[in-house]
Amino acid sequence: MDPAKRQATYDDLLAVPDILVAEIVAGELHTSPRPASPHARATWMLGQEIGPYDRDPPGPQDPGGWWILFEPELHFGSDVLVPDLAGWRRERMPQIPNAPYFDLAPDWACEVLSPGTARLDRIGKMPIYAREGVGHLWLIDPLGHTLEIYRLEAGHWVVAQTLGGTEKVRAEPFAAVELDLARWWIA
Repeated sequence: MDPAKRQATYDDLLAVPDILVAEIVAGELHTSPRPASPHARATWMLGQEIGPYDRDPPGPQDPGGWWILFEPELHFGSDVLVPDLAGWRRERMPQIPNAPYFDLAPDWACEVLSPGTARLDRIGKMPIYAREGVGHLWLIDPLGHTLEIYRLEAGHWVVAQTLGGTEKVRAEPFAAVELDLARWWIA
């Protein structure tokens, strides 16, 4: 960021119309329109497939143990991020607080890439997730039909898997359920 520019504040973020997603990354306010249909479809289908992790109480076939949220607002110092999905292990966050944002880093975050946000997600947000100790990060490209799975090791992202197309996969940290990638994509 240009040192002559003013650092964005939370008041700047609150002034953004509700029809936009607003984030503050490295002192800069970033806004983007609501997701287009390929993005929304991939997010919705992933949420459905990992849903068994967030059942309370979990059924006999459910892995359980997580809170999964759509678009939670995360506050990490002066950075304010809004991943498409995020999950906390219940042992770290026994209850979901009744709050407008979270300052406890999730154990897993997922960014669904759009042409207008992919650069920010990769270059701006990935290092912040690593700095805050998010254990797993998924990047989904609904136009390229790919899923990239990253694991945090010693403060750095390591590619655990790169998947795509119509594969059926088991992916960390949700390997107990099979994910059908073909369901995520709009042709």
